[in-house]
Amino acid sequence: MAISIDNLRKGKKYRLTNFGEKFDFQVMEMLEENVFRVKDLLTLETYFLNDLIMYGKGKDFDLEEL
Repeated sequence: MAISIDNLRKGKKYRLTNFGEKFDFQVMEMLEENVFRVKDLLTLETYFLNDLIMYGKGKDFDLEEL
């Protein structure tokens, strides 16, 4: 079941699907409203969630908790 970006919580793990790509990540901190620093669960790289959706939301956009 898809959830909203507003429902993300620190320490929880999520899967984002957008434009055919899947990203598993853990929320590390919320810097501002809807600006999240996340850690990729596969590569352990940290980045901002906005970087993943900066080019828009595809028809397959889905965000779910793991």
